[in-house]
Amino acid sequence: MTAGAPPPSAPSAPSARDRDPGLQPERTRLAWRRTTLSCTVVLVLAVRQVVRAGATAAGLTALAVGLLVWLGFLWVARRRMTELSAARPRVLGTGGAVALVVCTLLLAVCAAAVTG
Repeated sequence: MTAGAPPPSAPSAPSARDRDPGLQPERTRLAWRRTTLSCTVVLVLAVRQVVRAGATAAGLTALAVGLLVWLGFLWVARRRMTELSAARPRVLGTGGAVALVVCTLLLAVCAAAVTG
């Protein structure tokens, strides 16, 4: 830095019209779709396991909870994919992130209960 030169200024935040999202929103939507498809496959395999092993009360309960968790995951994923179509999508909030983690863990627990 030379003596008399003005200090460098901080870059300004880009506005919504300056944003060039490129393919990032599309890649994110595809990732949400792959994850949703994976959860759907897990649920279908759980249904298959319950049908083959015989419908016990524990199996049916785990399956019902798994179905509710899957529906919750679909709701959050659809909401997220819809928000990605905006010019400036909102950041995934803490509540949404916690809901997704809980859904994922509950699906794993239900899968363990059905197969175990």
